[in-house]
Amino acid sequence: MQKGLTRFEFFFNQLQELLATAVKQKNPALWLYRNNARTPLFMLEALAKLYGELHNEKKFTRIREHFKLLEDTIGDIDYYDTIAKDLAPNKKVPATIISYLQAETREKIQSLNEILLEKGWLKPDNNRLVKIHKKLSKADWLEEKAEMNAIKDFYGKAIYEIIEFVQEKKFHFENMEDDVHELRRKLRWLSIYPQAVSGCIQLEKKPTAEKHLKKYATPDIINSPFNKMPPAGLAKYVLLLEQDSYYALSWMIAELGRLKDDGLHIIAVKEGLQVGAKSDDAVAFKEAYKILGKKQAMLPLLLEEAQKISKTFFNEHVLENLVLNVTKTPSFKPAKTKKKRPV
Repeated sequence: MQKGLTRFEFFFNQLQELLATAVKQKNPALWLYRNNARTPLFMLEALAKLYGELHNEKKFTRIREHFKLLEDTIGDIDYYDTIAKDLAPNKKVPATIISYLQAETREKIQSLNEILLEKGWLKPDNNRLVKIHKKLSKADWLEEKAEMNAIKDFYGKAIYEIIEFVQEKKFHFENMEDDVHELRRKLRWLSIYPQAVSGCIQLEKKPTAEKHLKKYATPDIINSPFNKMPPAGLAKYVLLLEQDSYYALSWMIAELGRLKDDGLHIIAVKEGLQVGAKSDDAVAFKEAYKILGKKQAMLPLLLEEAQKISKTFFNEHVLENLVLNVTKTPSFKPAKTKKKRPV
């Protein structure tokens, strides 16, 4: 079996188990959300995005759209549900705002239930996942070494698209969603691909550590499960990424995530205040800050901090030094074949 198809099947099996249990639930969408269906969907979306650049673009684009629709909708549920739970203990937050967030959560759950039914994800036979597998079995999979070199090129292209994004912004962030959240999304894919390809991307530390990267290697980052690469297994070739640079990437994703979450909490409260009211954004933001208290940093300060750490990160050329090379797997040993005895 081709390596690419094997990578898809690893996450297919995870998702199929979740779907098989979800169909038995009163509320399949809620069950999938609570049981982390988003993770295998992220991995499958990443694989489809990657292979769509390598070959069979139309096929993989359509496949990616199916996974993305589910993942995005679960993401919407998570957004409103998480903020509602975060704000609920704060007695200064009006009950109407919590009710608004909970209503949005229920609406997104209903949307996911409708998608699951309309797109055939929960059918007992010939469901959406089975149909996708049939399409994948006919893909033009590459030979392993050629595939690994193509993955290296894809990863490098993704890096330079991110660099172009921040250069266009000139490190000036005005919008939490369009600037900070979007940058984090782009960076996060660089950490999802290594987990999705099941071991064919590994980390390698340079003999001499770069001093400017030490600040990123915090204990939380070093010990994060997201920074432990899956074992290479039977892979003959692997793509090597520089370990300290990868830790720096992970740190940036985490910090931008913290700032993004802080900012989106403010925006959610502002939106909740405007439900059924005619107040403009300035008035609603002012009231939101009052509700959240003095410890809540204002959006301009959060955006400024995001700009500052992004400028340092990109000026240190971390991403440009992330990709090393494709190499033979040191631990790979070809299967032994028995010698035939002469007749």
